Amino acid sequence: MTRPYAHRIVCLTEETTETLYLLGEEARIVGISGFTVRPARARKEKPKVSAFTSAKIDRILALRPDLVLGFSDLQADIAAALIREGIEVHVFNHRSIEGIFRMMRTVGALVGALDKAEGLCGELRLQMTAIQEAAALLPRRPRVYFEEWDEPLITGIQWVSELIDVAGGVDCFAEQARAPLGKDRIIADPERVIAAAPDIIIGSWCGKRFAPERVVARDGWQALPAVRSGFVEEIKSPMILQPGPAALSDGLAALHAIIRRWSNEVAHG
Repeated sequence: MTRPYAHRIVCLTEETTETLYLLGEEARIVGISGFTVRPARARKEKPKVSAFTSAKIDRILALRPDLVLGFSDLQADIAAALIREGIEVHVFNHRSIEGIFRMMRTVGALVGALDKAEGLCGELRLQMTAIQEAAALLPRRPRVYFEEWDEPLITGIQWVSELIDVAGGVDCFAEQARAPLGKDRIIADPERVIAAAPDIIIGSWCGKRFAPERVVARDGWQALPAVRSGFVEEIKSPMILQPGPAALSDGLAALHAIIRRWSNEVAHG
């Protein structure tokens, strides 16, 4: 029987897996990334067939997918290998909040659940609006330095920068955040961070535990407002660096909670 929509889907990154679960379409998923943590049940229910820049092509082919979903140029080689095997592949390459919404609507359309995807996007937009309105009431917008990696220093990607703004902060490196590639978001000279004088430092080192004690020990950083007030915080990378529903829900909420606490303890102090 010919099926009008994709029925056997392999998700090479977490955000499409989470989206399909939120849409109630998880039965279509036959394989996921080994880095998937959201939702937690996916790790128990679905075979893990890929990392981020590598994949078990033979295992994917054995699952007989009719669609593989990937993300970014870093998965181009995986996509090419699967395409040569006759597999249909859709690789997202979004970097912004609106790109995340577009991804969710596209995933919905690919499985015949566009109405549900529109509903999910609407719910997330309402949550974002509520946080934005609460943030507008804060007495001052703190300057936020978001660190995605420490060796070398890499500042946050575009959707993170935009979420900082929604949450009530000002990204110290908002201009640099527009660069899609990590190499173009490197802060080669740590003096730039000192000059930016962030009120809050947020670390989210992709794939490893954030070490605030190493951050505050950097030369000259003891004088930063964020260090003096003790606002060197972590947001776990799966919550904020995954370009999907997690960033718009839990990631944004975590950002706003830190900014609100800073406002109560420092700005009002």
